[in-house]
Parts: sequence; C-alpha cells; structure tokens
Amino acid sequence: MTAYVIADVAVTDTVAYERYKALTPNAIARNGGRFLSRGGETAVMEGDWRPNRVVILEFPDMAAARAFYDSPEYREAREARKGAADFNMIIVDGV
Repeated sequence: MTAYVIADVAVTDTVAYERYKALTPNAIARNGGRFLSRGGETAVMEGDWRPNRVVILEFPDMAAARAFYDSPEYREAREARKGAADFNMIIVDGV
C-alpha cells in the first residue's frame, strides 16, 4: 500500500536549508520515492492550521518510507538541516 511522507517546514536559515534540499532527492529516489509537492502555494479550507512549507513524498509502502527516513543519505540530510528549519513530519498509509 502506498505511503506518504508529509512535512510542514518553517525555514529559519535559507542558506543552510539549501544544503538539505540538495541532499534529499537522492535519499528519496534511492528508496523508491518521489516528490508530489515541494513547498507550493497552500490554501487553508478549514480549521486554524497555518502551514509553512508543505512537502509531500510518495513511497511504494510504509517500509520504503521508513527506509528513506532511516537511510544514511537522509541521516546526512537531517544533520545538514539542524538549525536551518523547524520540522514536523509524519508517514501515513495511502488507500
């Protein structure tokens, strides 16, 4: 079953965040994932959520999404991201 990684990102250091952005595509692709959304325009339809930069990734299944998160490539990207953004991330099963 397809799984999605959804992140809400508040960038605090744009220069450092560019390094993170450069490292993530390889980590995603190596684990069978792809970008569905990468910080495009958002519109709140209900509730009081005020998203920042929303990123949505698609993976073949939950195991692949977890493998991406735990991969050496993404660990390097997360290290590069330290201090560059406030990050909230979830993985959710598709239907």
